[in-house]
Amino acid sequence: MLRLSKKTLYAIEAVLDVAYHMGAQPVQSRDITRRQGIPRRYLEQALQQLVKADILVGVRGPKGGYRLARERRRITVGEIVRVIAGADGAEDLLEDTEGSDLGIKVVRPLWAELREAAMARLDDTTIDELCLKANRAGVESEGRPNLDFII
Repeated sequence: MLRLSKKTLYAIEAVLDVAYHMGAQPVQSRDITRRQGIPRRYLEQALQQLVKADILVGVRGPKGGYRLARERRRITVGEIVRVIAGADGAEDLLEDTEGSDLGIKVVRPLWAELREAAMARLDDTTIDELCLKANRAGVESEGRPNLDFII
């Protein structure tokens, strides 16, 4: 099973939360924690990594929080996954040169193909698309109660 770390899933949820609930004011991390149930230790680390990667912008002050750094149709899930996975410094077992011939020449290439296909799909999925899905699913936005995604 291809798996994403909890931190990566939380980062995707956090960006989607910011995009979906952002109104006139930035989205505060405590609101993301409340809505998504993301532990603050994961959330704060992920948010800082997303700010450094220019996916989010941090706004300081008492009414501060987070905004998207660019239009949500220009942010992909694949980009978020790469930022968090790269920041975690996870070792890639697919590039390990030790193991059996079957593992190195057959199983790892298969796994690499699957990972590439999954990343291609994530690269094709924008935060805007996920916001539209949330709207169709009836998820209410706290930032914009009268959402209208039609342009």
